[in-house]
Amino acid sequence: MENAKEKKTHTTTWKTILRDYALMALVFGLLYVTGWITPIMGFVQSGLLATGIKKPKVTLTDRTLEDFDFRGTFTNAAGETVRLADYAGKTLFINVWATWCPPCRAEMPHIDALYTKVASEDLVFLMLSVDQESEKAFRFHEQKGFHFPVLHAGAGLSPSLQSQSIPTTVVVSPEGKIVFYQEGMSNFDTAEFRDFLLGLGPKAALGE
Repeated sequence: MENAKEKKTHTTTWKTILRDYALMALVFGLLYVTGWITPIMGFVQSGLLATGIKKPKVTLTDRTLEDFDFRGTFTNAAGETVRLADYAGKTLFINVWATWCPPCRAEMPHIDALYTKVASEDLVFLMLSVDQESEKAFRFHEQKGFHFPVLHAGAGLSPSLQSQSIPTTVVVSPEGKIVFYQEGMSNFDTAEFRDFLLGLGPKAALGE
């Protein structure tokens, strides 16, 4: 009798597990088909970033201190052409992203918070969308109400901005050197990173 009960319990457990997996697969399938999987994943990951679990490390990497390649043109929401070379001599926070990338969406609220605190004429944020359709990026930006401007990289990216994955974030000093390079999401709105950006300004560059 006990063996029969154990066998029945074991069978019931497996049925429950299979049912739960089938339900999860159905839910994920519906989210994927309806297009909700990306925003939901982005929301969850953004919450994790808010806990401080992943912060940028302001340390040297293989690509830091390289000369930044200022070749490239982008398009803004008004359809105007923006030249990367026009920003030479400024501190640049450059983020390469796309609307279909959950980690990109996750870090954006934190980048926006950083932007509102430190952006200036001499510290410029360039949020470069690599979406196939520029309107998707501009519509997403408007819907979210972010303060930073968005540009579309329809003409491609210079070698300094090309990477194996997105989001990719690059910081360029007023001297035209790559001083920070990171692939992957982070909460950039930290005191350490704000001080790092502000320390790259014109006065710091001149040693004043």
